[in-house]
Amino acid sequence: MDSSKGTGARKFNVKLCILLPLVIVVTLFLWFVPTSFFGIDALTVVQQRVIALFAFAALMWMFEIIPNWTTSLALIVLALLTVSNKGLGFLCNPQYGQLVNYKDIMAAFADPVIMLFLGGFVLAIMAEKYGLDVTLARLLLKPFGKNPKMVLLGFLLVIAVFSMFMSNTATAAMMLAFLAPVLAVLPSDDKGKIGLALAIPVAANIGGIGTPIGTPPNAIAVKFLAEEGHEISFMDWSMTMIPYTFIMLFIAWILIQIFFPFKAKEVVLEIPEHKAKKNWKTYTVWITFIATILLWATEAVTKINSNVVALIPLAVFTCTGLFTKDDIKEINWTVLWLVAGGFALGVCLQGTGLAKVIIESIPFGDMSVLLVLLVSGVVCYFLANFLSHSATAALLIPILIVVASGMESVEAANHEAFIALGGTEAMIPFVALCSSIAMCLPISTPPNAIASSTGLVQTKHMALIGIIIGVLGFIIGYFWLTKIFPLG
Repeated sequence: MDSSKGTGARKFNVKLCILLPLVIVVTLFLWFVPTSFFGIDALTVVQQRVIALFAFAALMWMFEIIPNWTTSLALIVLALLTVSNKGLGFLCNPQYGQLVNYKDIMAAFADPVIMLFLGGFVLAIMAEKYGLDVTLARLLLKPFGKNPKMVLLGFLLVIAVFSMFMSNTATAAMMLAFLAPVLAVLPSDDKGKIGLALAIPVAANIGGIGTPIGTPPNAIAVKFLAEEGHEISFMDWSMTMIPYTFIMLFIAWILIQIFFPFKAKEVVLEIPEHKAKKNWKTYTVWITFIATILLWATEAVTKINSNVVALIPLAVFTCTGLFTKDDIKEINWTVLWLVAGGFALGVCLQGTGLAKVIIESIPFGDMSVLLVLLVSGVVCYFLANFLSHSATAALLIPILIVVASGMESVEAANHEAFIALGGTEAMIPFVALCSSIAMCLPISTPPNAIASSTGLVQTKHMALIGIIIGVLGFIIGYFWLTKIFPLG
């Protein structure tokens, strides 16, 4: 008898017989308990349902009782039936609270970021088909040699640097193509393959912190700081944040090696003969690939959104006949559905007003300066694991900038304590930083979902590395901005 099958069956039974009933009980409890239980005066019945759906999705994703993408699909259907304006009549009554437009929930399936994913997958498929992935991977990783540990470091550094100047999601989609040939030459049971896959979201999320244009939360922070009279230049931000990103990347490099050690002694990339042939098809793939990366990297100049750019290779490859109906089957559709579920949850949190109600219910005015900084960072980190990083920053920063301005006022009782901790120029960037280090679940960020698409990374792997990096990033970021290397 195969013992591994027996172990798998036992795990499956535990999930179905213990964890699934637990999730259902928690969900039903949060659904039916009186709204007063939550201690939020403005909470509506519809918002309470979203809390229940939130708990259901979080627990199902965490325990992986069913495949994560099926949880996302179930979440979307439940949201449409219970909190949308076209759901079940006896539940979806405006008297129970603000309902979400059903089109907004369904639009999660065609969110612009989904299109970016689609373009990234197509690029990866075509790069692998014509040997471009091996060529570029060898070129980028050549300075780091053949030692798997150094190759991992190379991936972390290359991805982080790209993420400082272009979309994190675009960077992750691009690096997926470079990762495939490296994974192919490692043994099937090499844990290092998981570490390499995790390097994509870790480096993309951390790298984006480095510059004001690296990720939208940074730009939001800089914008609101400027409106309050705190001008922070590109160089000021970069001089403070890039050293922080390299510290965090070094920590990530060590952590990944500890939890996912390499079995192989070296990484040697070879291009198969059938992929090395040079013809018009190969050149078309090369030119399209390079043009797409250049357009992603120069978004600030061309003004073409990275999500729009991602559709260019799809159009070129289909029109030239390079991308066929058989290639369409290679697209990882389950990841697209997984991400759609995360977006739908974010739509419900914002569309019902729940996210805003939760934030506004926190009594920042009654807290000490230190507690305000810590609570704002924790709230941002928590929400950013479920909402998009950009949405979290857009919700929190406008509220916290008002709180910070109040504490910075000379008349404020806590003025001196707040200034001693770096003032507004420490608090607001710290909140932006906290959104970027949120990476515990496959739906936390698009780069996480891209790592999940490799089939190597389970939710438990992502949660393990994500939580440790989140905690360390939070602590180091706090002291970095308030004591060691403050902005301005």
